This record gives sequence, structure tokens and C-alpha cells, in this order.
Amino acid sequence: MITREQYRQFTEEGYLVVSGLFDAREVAKIQDHFMAMNAAGTYPGAENSLDRSSPDPLRHYPRIMQPHRWDDLSLRWLIDPRLNGVMTALLGREPYAVQTMFYFKPPKARGQALHQDQYYLQVQPGTCMAAWMAIDDCDEENGCLQVVPGSHTWPLLCTVEADTNQSFTDVTVPIPEGTEVRPVVMKAGDVLFFNGQLVHGSFPNTSTSRFRRSLIGHYIVGEAEKVYRYYHPVLRMDGSLVELGVSERGDTCGKWVDVDGRPVLEMQAVADTTTALPRVS
Repeated sequence: MITREQYRQFTEEGYLVVSGLFDAREVAKIQDHFMAMNAAGTYPGAENSLDRSSPDPLRHYPRIMQPHRWDDLSLRWLIDPRLNGVMTALLGREPYAVQTMFYFKPPKARGQALHQDQYYLQVQPGTCMAAWMAIDDCDEENGCLQVVPGSHTWPLLCTVEADTNQSFTDVTVPIPEGTEVRPVVMKAGDVLFFNGQLVHGSFPNTSTSRFRRSLIGHYIVGEAEKVYRYYHPVLRMDGSLVELGVSERGDTCGKWVDVDGRPVLEMQAVADTTTALPRVS
């Protein structure tokens, strides 16, 4: 499913884009499916109530959380053999599936501040993994993902308050000045796979006419024994249930400190540096 060079990139940088993993017909079907849900006005799993009168574009198109729990198309995508094949090649064994999300990100919508998915999933031992499929072509104008290459080797970072004028989430992770934040430009049907420790986020959609829709699956490494309670039930990649324990929030996080003029991560108690653990990413 992947080449030696792709495996090297994932190992060294913490992410990999697999181009054209899903074809145009499949992507159009998924796009139409979720747009019809939104047009209907209500659906289970909406992040917040749909409000057509709100000035906030995200209230017109609230993201859909965990649709695989009640929607067959979403479940089939989550456990699709192509996704499984890539992740098994990257991880060395099949992952477990725990989450789906559909983001509409309409024109002029806010982005999401830099974060790490493992902060939310709290996988023990190991970490989580994301499969992020572009439903639209995405670039910096319409708010493509931004990643910090190599940050998957960092521990979980201590969070600080985010600028909610730019981000729909209220926490972020600081990074040292001068650290590369790389835009991930993708075509519809491409899938970005990335390690749960990788620092990533997205800027607002500055386009006046283009959506940046995406379908996302979250997975956990096959050796995991626990995951945060919101991500139960846990599925094998054949759709069957697997019993795992419920993890709690970790007790330390990394904070950047200056040591002889260079940034160094220092582990600190979570209670002293972060807000309460949210339930989703």
C-alpha cells in the first residue's frame, strides 16, 4: 500500500498524504450525503445547534460528530480496507477505530488552533492516528490543514488559551518561535494520515465561495489497552467490537522553557498548566 519513501516520511515527519485514495465518484457521493443531512436541518451528533440566522458560518454548518454510530456510509468509510491497508503498513498491525467527524468549513469560517489529537483521546499505551480525507481541493485560501513536521516525537504539550476569533476551539499548544508550520495542500480524495502526537491545526477559510469539507477517522494503535470514555465503543477494522479499558487524563505535559538560549521541553504537572480535558478534538 505504501512505498519505502512514504514510510520514511511518516516515520521522520509524522504524517503522510496518499493521493487519490478515493475516486471522484466516491467523494461526490460522500459530499452529497452530508450536505443532504445539513439541508434537512437536524441530525444526531451535531457539535452545536444549527442556526441559519447566526452570523457565524459554523452555526449554519455545524460539524457532525460520530456519524458512524448511526450512519452506514460513515461506518463503511471508517473501516474501509484502503484506510486499513495504509495504517497497517505504517503501524505494523491493524489499528482500532474509534471516531468519525465531518467538517463542513464553509467560506469565512474559523479554523482550529494548533493541537495534538492524543490530548483528547488519551490512548494508553501508545497513541492515536488520524485519517483526514479532503472532500474539496484544499489550500491556504480555504483553510487547509497545517502541520508541524517532526512534532510527533514531542510529548503531549501543555495547553494555553486560543484566539477564538480565529479558532472554533478555545485551547492551543504553543510552539517555539521559528518552528516550521507547513500547509498541507490536497486534492479531493487525498487522505492525510498523521500521528496523534503531531501538532496540527488550520487557519480560517478566507474564501468567499469555497468550502473545505473533510471526513475524518480517528484510530488507536492495536496494542492500546485504554482510550478516553468518549471514544467507546471501540471497533476492530472488520466492524466487530473490542473491549478496551477507559483511560483518564495524564498527569504531566510538556512546556517549552529557555535553556541557554534554546527551547527545551520540560515536563510539568497538568493541573498547573492546562484546562480541563475536553471530550472531542
